[in-house]
Amino acid sequence: MNASALFGSLKGSPGDDSALLPDPRMGSPMPWVIAIVIALTVIAAASGLALRNAAARADADLVGGVTVQIVSAAPADRNRQADAALAVLQHAPGVIEARHVAQTELDALLEPWLGTRPGDTIDDLPIPALIDLRLDSPATPARVDSLRARIASVAPAARVDAQSGWLTPVFRAIGTLQWLAGGLIALLALATIAAVVLSARNALVTHRQTIEIVHMLGGTDPQIARVFQRTAAMDAAIGGMVGLFTGAIAIVILGRQFSALGSGMVAGAALGLTDWLLIVLIPLAGVALAVLTARLTVLSALRRML
Repeated sequence: MNASALFGSLKGSPGDDSALLPDPRMGSPMPWVIAIVIALTVIAAASGLALRNAAARADADLVGGVTVQIVSAAPADRNRQADAALAVLQHAPGVIEARHVAQTELDALLEPWLGTRPGDTIDDLPIPALIDLRLDSPATPARVDSLRARIASVAPAARVDAQSGWLTPVFRAIGTLQWLAGGLIALLALATIAAVVLSARNALVTHRQTIEIVHMLGGTDPQIARVFQRTAAMDAAIGGMVGLFTGAIAIVILGRQFSALGSGMVAGAALGLTDWLLIVLIPLAGVALAVLTARLTVLSALRRML
Protein backbone atom coordinates (compact mmCIF):
# COMPACT_ATOMS: atom_id res chain seq x y z
CA MET A 1 0.00 0.00 0.00
CA ASN A 2 1.42 3.39 -0.94
CA ALA A 3 1.47 6.51 1.20
CA SER A 4 -1.60 8.09 -0.38
CA ALA A 5 -3.67 4.92 0.19
CA LEU A 6 -2.55 4.70 3.80
CA PHE A 7 -3.26 8.36 4.32
CA GLY A 8 -6.69 7.86 2.81
CA SER A 9 -7.43 5.10 5.29
CA LEU A 10 -6.17 7.39 8.01
CA LYS A 11 -8.78 9.99 7.04
CA GLY A 12 -11.49 7.41 6.51
CA SER A 13 -14.95 7.92 5.06
CA PRO A 14 -18.51 7.60 6.42
CA GLY A 15 -18.87 4.08 5.05
CA ASP A 16 -15.30 2.85 5.58
CA ASP A 17 -14.80 0.52 8.55
CA SER A 18 -11.03 0.77 8.23
CA ALA A 19 -10.93 4.47 9.06
CA LEU A 20 -8.45 5.43 11.71
CA LEU A 21 -10.92 7.62 13.57
CA PRO A 22 -14.64 6.83 13.97
CA ASP A 23 -17.06 9.05 12.09
CA PRO A 24 -18.61 11.39 14.69
CA ARG A 25 -22.01 10.71 13.16
CA MET A 26 -21.71 6.96 13.88
CA GLY A 27 -22.26 6.98 17.62
CA SER A 28 -19.00 8.34 19.02
CA PRO A 29 -19.38 9.36 22.68
CA MET A 30 -17.46 12.61 22.16
CA PRO A 31 -20.36 14.63 20.67
CA TRP A 32 -22.51 13.73 23.65
CA VAL A 33 -19.81 14.71 26.13
CA ILE A 34 -19.33 18.03 24.36
CA ALA A 35 -23.12 18.54 24.15
CA ILE A 36 -23.39 18.20 27.94
CA VAL A 37 -20.49 20.57 28.49
CA ILE A 38 -21.87 23.16 26.04
CA ALA A 39 -25.36 22.96 27.55
CA LEU A 40 -23.98 23.59 31.04
CA THR A 41 -21.77 26.39 29.71
CA VAL A 42 -24.75 28.04 28.00
CA ILE A 43 -26.78 27.92 31.22
CA ALA A 44 -23.88 29.24 33.30
CA ALA A 45 -23.18 32.05 30.82
CA ALA A 46 -26.86 33.01 30.64
CA SER A 47 -27.03 33.08 34.45
CA GLY A 48 -23.99 35.34 34.66
CA LEU A 49 -25.36 37.70 31.99
CA ALA A 50 -28.78 37.81 33.66
CA LEU A 51 -27.20 38.64 37.01
CA ARG A 52 -25.17 41.40 35.37
CA ASN A 53 -28.31 42.85 33.79
CA ALA A 54 -30.22 42.72 37.08
CA ALA A 55 -27.41 44.47 38.96
CA ALA A 56 -27.04 47.13 36.26
CA ARG A 57 -30.80 47.78 36.17
CA ALA A 58 -31.06 48.06 39.95
CA ASP A 59 -27.99 50.28 40.17
CA ALA A 60 -29.33 52.59 37.45
CA ASP A 61 -32.67 52.89 39.23
CA LEU A 62 -31.18 53.57 42.66
CA VAL A 63 -27.93 55.39 41.94
CA GLY A 64 -29.44 58.86 42.48
CA GLY A 65 -32.13 57.83 44.96
CA VAL A 66 -32.26 58.97 48.59
CA THR A 67 -34.89 58.08 51.17
CA VAL A 68 -35.66 60.29 54.18
CA GLN A 69 -37.46 58.59 57.05
CA ILE A 70 -39.08 60.63 59.81
CA VAL A 71 -39.07 58.24 62.75
CA SER A 72 -41.42 59.50 65.45
CA ALA A 73 -44.10 57.73 67.49
CA ALA A 74 -46.37 60.81 67.50
CA PRO A 75 -48.29 61.10 64.19
CA ALA A 76 -48.71 64.88 64.46
CA ASP A 77 -45.02 65.49 65.14
CA ARG A 78 -44.06 63.01 62.44
CA ASN A 79 -46.13 64.79 59.81
CA ARG A 80 -44.93 68.24 60.90
CA GLN A 81 -41.27 67.22 60.58
CA ALA A 82 -41.95 65.56 57.23
CA ASP A 83 -43.55 68.73 55.82
CA ALA A 84 -40.71 70.90 57.12
CA ALA A 85 -38.03 68.55 55.74
CA LEU A 86 -39.79 68.40 52.37
CA ALA A 87 -39.88 72.21 52.13
CA VAL A 88 -36.13 72.38 52.77
CA LEU A 89 -35.18 69.50 50.47
CA GLN A 90 -37.17 70.82 47.51
CA HIS A 91 -34.73 73.74 47.32
CA ALA A 92 -31.56 71.80 48.12
CA PRO A 93 -28.80 71.85 45.46
CA GLY A 94 -28.79 68.80 43.20
CA VAL A 95 -32.30 67.63 44.13
CA ILE A 96 -34.37 67.23 40.97
CA GLU A 97 -37.39 65.64 42.65
CA ALA A 98 -38.67 65.46 46.22
CA ARG A 99 -41.91 63.66 47.00
CA HIS A 100 -43.70 62.91 50.25
CA VAL A 101 -44.86 59.30 49.94
CA ALA A 102 -48.62 59.23 50.49
CA GLN A 103 -50.08 57.29 53.38
CA THR A 104 -52.13 55.17 50.97
CA GLU A 105 -48.90 53.99 49.33
CA LEU A 106 -47.44 53.09 52.71
CA ASP A 107 -50.61 51.20 53.61
CA ALA A 108 -50.38 49.23 50.36
CA LEU A 109 -46.74 48.37 51.07
CA LEU A 110 -47.49 47.26 54.62
CA GLU A 111 -50.64 45.32 53.86
CA PRO A 112 -48.88 42.01 53.01
CA TRP A 113 -46.84 42.25 56.23
CA LEU A 114 -49.36 43.61 58.72
CA GLY A 115 -52.52 42.05 57.29
CA THR A 116 -54.28 45.40 56.96
CA ARG A 117 -57.30 45.88 54.76
CA PRO A 118 -58.72 48.97 53.03
CA GLY A 119 -60.45 51.07 55.66
CA ASP A 120 -58.23 49.96 58.53
CA THR A 121 -56.40 52.78 60.30
CA ILE A 122 -52.77 52.32 61.16
CA ASP A 123 -52.01 55.94 62.04
CA ASP A 124 -51.31 54.95 65.64
CA LEU A 125 -48.54 52.59 64.56
CA PRO A 126 -45.01 54.10 64.61
CA ILE A 127 -44.65 53.99 60.85
CA PRO A 128 -42.03 56.46 59.59
CA ALA A 129 -43.07 59.17 57.16
CA LEU A 130 -41.14 58.77 53.93
CA ILE A 131 -39.74 61.33 51.54
CA ASP A 132 -38.41 60.06 48.23
CA LEU A 133 -35.59 62.13 46.70
CA ARG A 134 -34.03 61.94 43.25
CA LEU A 135 -30.62 63.57 42.79
CA ASP A 136 -28.96 64.69 39.58
CA SER A 137 -25.89 62.53 40.32
CA PRO A 138 -24.98 59.49 42.44
CA ALA A 139 -25.90 59.68 46.11
CA THR A 140 -22.40 59.62 47.57
CA PRO A 141 -21.87 59.49 51.35
CA ALA A 142 -20.80 63.16 51.29
CA ARG A 143 -24.03 64.22 49.57
CA VAL A 144 -26.12 62.16 51.98
CA ASP A 145 -24.34 63.78 54.95
CA SER A 146 -24.98 67.21 53.44
CA LEU A 147 -28.70 66.52 53.10
CA ARG A 148 -28.83 65.15 56.64
CA ALA A 149 -27.19 68.28 58.02
CA ARG A 150 -29.51 70.53 55.99
CA ILE A 151 -32.68 69.15 57.60
CA ALA A 152 -31.30 68.39 61.05
CA SER A 153 -32.73 71.54 62.58
CA VAL A 154 -36.27 71.15 61.20
CA ALA A 155 -36.50 67.35 61.36
CA PRO A 156 -34.34 65.98 64.18
CA ALA A 157 -35.99 62.56 63.86
CA ALA A 158 -34.99 62.22 60.19
CA ARG A 159 -32.86 59.37 58.89
CA VAL A 160 -31.31 59.92 55.47
CA ASP A 161 -30.09 56.92 53.49
CA ALA A 162 -28.96 56.29 49.92
CA GLN A 163 -31.34 53.80 48.35
CA SER A 164 -28.47 51.91 46.75
CA GLY A 165 -27.03 51.26 50.20
CA TRP A 166 -29.96 49.02 51.07
CA LEU A 167 -29.04 46.66 48.26
CA THR A 168 -25.30 46.56 48.91
CA PRO A 169 -25.48 42.98 50.31
CA VAL A 170 -27.55 41.98 47.27
CA PHE A 171 -25.00 43.50 44.88
CA ARG A 172 -22.21 41.67 46.69
CA ALA A 173 -24.09 38.38 46.44
CA ILE A 174 -24.72 38.99 42.73
CA GLY A 175 -21.03 39.71 42.19
CA THR A 176 -20.11 36.47 43.96
CA LEU A 177 -22.56 34.51 41.82
CA GLN A 178 -21.10 36.09 38.68
CA TRP A 179 -17.61 34.98 39.69
CA LEU A 180 -19.02 31.52 40.42
CA ALA A 181 -20.56 31.38 36.93
CA GLY A 182 -17.24 32.44 35.40
CA GLY A 183 -15.40 29.78 37.40
CA LEU A 184 -17.87 27.14 36.26
CA ILE A 185 -17.35 28.15 32.62
CA ALA A 186 -13.59 27.86 33.08
CA LEU A 187 -13.97 24.38 34.60
CA LEU A 188 -16.21 23.31 31.73
CA ALA A 189 -13.60 24.54 29.25
CA LEU A 190 -11.00 22.43 31.06
CA ALA A 191 -13.37 19.46 30.89
CA THR A 192 -13.66 19.91 27.12
CA ILE A 193 -9.89 20.05 26.78
CA ALA A 194 -9.47 16.91 28.90
CA ALA A 195 -12.08 14.99 26.87
CA VAL A 196 -10.44 15.91 23.55
CA VAL A 197 -6.96 15.08 24.86
CA LEU A 198 -8.07 11.65 26.09
CA SER A 199 -9.87 10.89 22.84
CA ALA A 200 -6.90 11.90 20.69
CA ARG A 201 -4.38 9.98 22.78
CA ASN A 202 -6.55 6.88 22.75
CA ALA A 203 -6.78 6.99 18.93
CA LEU A 204 -3.03 7.54 18.64
CA VAL A 205 -2.25 4.54 20.83
CA THR A 206 -4.80 2.32 19.09
CA HIS A 207 -3.49 3.10 15.59
CA ARG A 208 0.16 3.66 16.38
CA GLN A 209 1.43 1.21 13.74
CA THR A 210 -0.64 2.75 10.94
CA ILE A 211 0.58 6.22 11.89
CA GLU A 212 4.21 5.04 11.89
CA ILE A 213 3.81 3.54 8.41
CA VAL A 214 2.17 6.70 7.08
CA HIS A 215 4.98 8.74 8.56
CA MET A 216 7.69 6.52 7.01
CA LEU A 217 6.02 6.76 3.59
CA GLY A 218 6.13 10.54 3.63
CA GLY A 219 3.14 11.62 5.67
CA THR A 220 3.95 14.67 7.79
CA ASP A 221 2.90 15.38 11.34
CA PRO A 222 0.62 18.32 10.30
CA GLN A 223 -1.12 16.05 7.77
CA ILE A 224 -1.82 13.45 10.44
CA ALA A 225 -2.88 16.13 12.90
CA ARG A 226 -5.41 17.49 10.40
CA VAL A 227 -7.26 14.16 10.48
CA PHE A 228 -7.71 14.47 14.22
CA GLN A 229 -8.64 18.13 13.86
CA ARG A 230 -11.40 17.22 11.41
CA THR A 231 -12.86 14.63 13.76
CA ALA A 232 -12.61 16.98 16.74
CA ALA A 233 -14.31 19.74 14.75
CA MET A 234 -17.16 17.46 13.72
CA ASP A 235 -17.62 16.14 17.26
CA ALA A 236 -17.61 19.66 18.70
CA ALA A 237 -19.96 21.02 16.02
CA ILE A 238 -22.55 18.28 16.49
CA GLY A 239 -22.26 18.39 20.28
CA GLY A 240 -22.30 22.19 20.26
CA MET A 241 -25.56 22.37 18.31
CA VAL A 242 -27.24 19.84 20.59
CA GLY A 243 -25.88 21.57 23.70
CA LEU A 244 -26.93 25.03 22.50
CA PHE A 245 -30.46 23.84 21.75
CA THR A 246 -30.76 22.08 25.12
CA GLY A 247 -29.31 25.02 27.04
CA ALA A 248 -31.57 27.50 25.23
CA ILE A 249 -34.65 25.48 26.17
CA ALA A 250 -33.54 25.43 29.81
CA ILE A 251 -32.95 29.21 29.74
CA VAL A 252 -36.41 29.90 28.32
CA ILE A 253 -38.08 27.67 30.92
CA LEU A 254 -36.16 29.27 33.78
CA GLY A 255 -36.88 32.74 32.41
CA ARG A 256 -40.62 32.10 32.41
CA GLN A 257 -40.49 30.72 35.94
CA PHE A 258 -38.66 33.80 37.28
CA SER A 259 -40.77 36.29 35.30
CA ALA A 260 -43.85 34.89 37.05
CA LEU A 261 -42.46 36.29 40.33
CA GLY A 262 -43.28 39.82 39.15
CA SER A 263 -40.21 41.34 40.81
CA GLY A 264 -38.69 44.46 39.29
CA MET A 265 -35.15 43.20 39.74
CA VAL A 266 -36.03 39.88 38.11
CA ALA A 267 -37.60 41.74 35.18
CA GLY A 268 -34.36 43.67 34.75
CA ALA A 269 -32.44 40.38 34.42
CA ALA A 270 -34.00 39.55 31.05
CA LEU A 271 -31.47 38.67 28.35
CA GLY A 272 -31.09 41.10 25.47
CA LEU A 273 -30.07 40.62 21.85
CA THR A 274 -26.37 41.11 22.65
CA ASP A 275 -26.58 38.51 25.42
CA TRP A 276 -28.11 35.95 23.05
CA LEU A 277 -25.43 36.66 20.45
CA LEU A 278 -22.76 35.94 23.06
CA ILE A 279 -24.52 32.70 23.99
CA VAL A 280 -24.70 31.61 20.34
CA LEU A 281 -20.92 32.11 20.10
CA ILE A 282 -20.30 29.51 22.82
CA PRO A 283 -20.54 26.45 20.50
CA LEU A 284 -18.20 28.18 18.02
CA ALA A 285 -15.72 28.75 20.82
CA GLY A 286 -16.11 25.07 21.75
CA VAL A 287 -15.27 23.99 18.19
CA ALA A 288 -12.19 26.24 18.10
CA LEU A 289 -11.04 24.94 21.50
CA ALA A 290 -11.53 21.30 20.47
CA VAL A 291 -9.65 21.75 17.16
CA LEU A 292 -6.75 23.56 18.81
CA THR A 293 -6.53 20.99 21.61
CA ALA A 294 -6.58 18.07 19.16
CA ARG A 295 -3.86 19.62 17.02
CA LEU A 296 -1.53 20.41 19.91
CA THR A 297 -2.12 17.00 21.52
CA VAL A 298 -1.42 15.04 18.33
CA LEU A 299 1.63 17.08 17.33
CA SER A 300 3.09 16.72 20.82
CA ALA A 301 2.44 12.96 20.88
CA LEU A 302 3.86 12.45 17.38
CA ARG A 303 7.10 14.18 18.32
CA ARG A 304 7.56 11.68 21.14
CA MET A 305 6.29 8.71 19.16
CA LEU A 306 8.30 9.01 15.94
